Amino acid sequence: MFKFILYLMPVFVLTSAFAEDKCIAYKTNPYVRIDKPDWVKKVGQPLRMMDLYHGNVVATLVDEYDIIVNIDELPNNEGFCVGIKDINAVIGYSDFLVKIDMRHKLDTCSYKTVLSHEGEHINAYLSVIDDFQDDLKKSVYTAANSITPIFVKKESDISSAIDVLNNKLQTHPDVVLVKQKISAEEELRNAKIDEKNKQYEELKKCNG
Repeated sequence: MFKFILYLMPVFVLTSAFAEDKCIAYKTNPYVRIDKPDWVKKVGQPLRMMDLYHGNVVATLVDEYDIIVNIDELPNNEGFCVGIKDINAVIGYSDFLVKIDMRHKLDTCSYKTVLSHEGEHINAYLSVIDDFQDDLKKSVYTAANSITPIFVKKESDISSAIDVLNNKLQTHPDVVLVKQKISAEEELRNAKIDEKNKQYEELKKCNG
């Protein structure tokens, strides 16, 4: 019995690999479009005290991929090849929540000063996404173009195949790397804004 199982396994692997090879012929060059989401800014004042001179920005990143696929039926009811045709992605920031210490009363000079400073941080986030648009598109295209169509035996398995394609796309090294670069650049730009400490002088004027 043990020898019989060992004999069947390579036959299955070869059959699966053979089916995958058939799908290579159905691969197409994908079209990639990347848009930025519309964004909104909300301002809140937590009940707990914060840093009096610094607010805080909580940024919500949208990272969504709408994959349109080609579904090619193989001859003799052998199965289907499911491959990436188009990708419509939305990548960027949709919401910013600005937190300001409650000791700054609404619409006072100090409140507006802190709000203005946090606005610089919001602009930093947005500028990084703007500057990386070409890199994002290039990385998503490279990833999508490297993924060969997936073979499935039954039509009911097509949905699962699309999930696999999506996972392969988002975990591709080029896509992961560009997101790491975006994150690093955001930290750098935000740090430079805080290094200037312009809000301290502005707040002194408010208290003067």
